[in-house]
Amino acid sequence: MITAAVIARDEESNIVACLETLAWADERLVLDGGSSDLTVDLSRQAGARAEQRPFDDFPRQRNAAMALAEHDWVLFVDADERVTSELAAEVRQTVEHAEHDGYFVPRFNHILGKVIRHTGWYPDYQMRLLDRRHARYDEDVPVHEVVELDGGEPGYLREHLVHYNYQTLGQFFRKQESYSDFEASQLLAGGPVRARSLLSMPIREFARRYWQLQGYRDGGHGLLLSLLMAYFTFRRYQKCFS
Repeated sequence: MITAAVIARDEESNIVACLETLAWADERLVLDGGSSDLTVDLSRQAGARAEQRPFDDFPRQRNAAMALAEHDWVLFVDADERVTSELAAEVRQTVEHAEHDGYFVPRFNHILGKVIRHTGWYPDYQMRLLDRRHARYDEDVPVHEVVELDGGEPGYLREHLVHYNYQTLGQFFRKQESYSDFEASQLLAGGPVRARSLLSMPIREFARRYWQLQGYRDGGHGLLLSLLMAYFTFRRYQKCFS
């Protein structure tokens, strides 16, 4: 038995389409973090169980969702993600003969209207299928969540989540600015930050994205994304000195 859990807040434009791809699950649970739109109403109209909890951060919200779930196996899906029929079938088969307490799922990221297959956005493994009896999110890591498993190595699924990621540059800038705030605080917690990193680290990030991670194979999108990630690497270090 599987609970498909969606962490959501102000996702009225996405939630119904997301839940439609989860109709195969034994339970569909939406944990709302305090929406001011119709997310909760639309979730219930779509047949999902909708609960509410004030949002503090993602790991605590995900741990709360696992505690609320009716079933031990939980598949986490974000509102801007879609589960294909192939992935649904693989999830079903996997939990029937589980060899691990948690499984990574690869994602196809749609960014600015294109599926990005390089530039660091593929295969973009996310640990999303969890046995809640033996898995928990580390609440000391509020961004880019980390799952702790009781024992053993995680498994890997083959089929993909489809992620309708940044659809506009505005979305990209807002999210990356938020990430850079957290990443700057992490840099400062690790000790003094060298001023030369303001220049050297963005250059390294561009080279990593565009050459090492083959961003050039994504054409103009790969070049733009490599430049943008270099810029936000600069912003991360700039904030260490502001």
